[in-house]
Amino acid sequence: MKKYSIFSLARNAFKFHQDWEKAWRSPEPKKNYDAIIVGGGGHGLATAYYLAKEHGITNVAVIEKGWLGGGNTGRNTTIIRSNYLWDESARMYEKSLQLYEGLSQDLNYNIMLSQRGVLNLAHNLQDIRELKRRVNAIKLNGIDSEFLTPEQIKSIVPMINISPSIRYPVLGASIQRRGGVARHDAVAWGYARAADARGVDIIQQCEVTGIIRDGGRVTGVETTRGVINAPKVAIVTAGHSSVLAAMADVRLPISSFPLQAMVTEPVKPILNSVVMSNAVHCYISQSDKGELVLGAGIDGYNSYTQRGSLHIVEEQLAAVCLLFPIFSRLRIMRKWGGIVDTCPDASPIVSKTHVDGLYINGGWGTGGFKGTPASGWTFAHTIARDEPHALNAPFTLDRFTSGSLIDEHGAAAVAH
Repeated sequence: MKKYSIFSLARNAFKFHQDWEKAWRSPEPKKNYDAIIVGGGGHGLATAYYLAKEHGITNVAVIEKGWLGGGNTGRNTTIIRSNYLWDESARMYEKSLQLYEGLSQDLNYNIMLSQRGVLNLAHNLQDIRELKRRVNAIKLNGIDSEFLTPEQIKSIVPMINISPSIRYPVLGASIQRRGGVARHDAVAWGYARAADARGVDIIQQCEVTGIIRDGGRVTGVETTRGVINAPKVAIVTAGHSSVLAAMADVRLPISSFPLQAMVTEPVKPILNSVVMSNAVHCYISQSDKGELVLGAGIDGYNSYTQRGSLHIVEEQLAAVCLLFPIFSRLRIMRKWGGIVDTCPDASPIVSKTHVDGLYINGGWGTGGFKGTPASGWTFAHTIARDEPHALNAPFTLDRFTSGSLIDEHGAAAVAH
């Protein structure tokens, strides 16, 4: 067998990679666009892609202060599902899941979709009643959902502890078998490449420092690379939505909190599903690299930091070891934090504002990644036609004055 030194491997890497075509361009910003998308995460890139694909609007700039997917898109736990309680949420997230199911083919980019099933555990009689209610409501909306006994859970997740003597005994679970995970950065890169191919300008390392208004309408943005003009500006900046909106004197009912996650050292395939528990505040899945991906509840204070408190980590790991004693032997390899932007009803805002030409997409809480395709698809419709699509019409800002809230605190998992 021929042996290679580390130097020869490096030399070959540079030799064969140096002429690779870039996945997307890095153009200088133009002075004028038809629309500006502020935020280069999954939602912003999806919006730009669907503006070009579905509405023929290609003179679009996506402006990102850092690098693509460097915010919440790259800091989430990659879970996708559509098992939401209320009709409005069910329709939105089911559209998203349907788009995910065809996204690799649509973008010609492998997003590594794995529909391995998502389980939500019940630990007391109230949990059981509530989950059964949700299962029935979800099924009435034409979405797959089932209720499982502890024995059925054990057949899917053999290493879970279903002993009746533990502090939070597992009494049942709901399951959406079409739910699962996808590769978060692949989703962002796929949308970026596809949007770029349709003529969208993706401008990184360009921070928006102000939103320009002429009376009651928006005319452009001020950035660290100069003024960029457009009759339509869309804010898609997740945890910083309120900060950007305030630049246009728009106040949003959004609060931002730190949300932590972590991964263990990699092991051989052992967990072929996603397991979530609201009561003990943890959710867990296994990545394609073999790492166990662990999520927890939010830190109970408002912050824009991308880090959290130690006691949240301690509680999360205690919960994991309670449900999966075998995992107590694993070492944590790294942890990180994201910024969860939440609305009072734990549902997002995909809406026009009272400022003509200014649009907002935020407040997704922990539903951001799973809602990415439908978020972009409906937001593009709203921007292009200056009116909401039927799917996002319930998620406008008007609901906070009319009282038509969509309370998804239960279905939104452990972060609210």
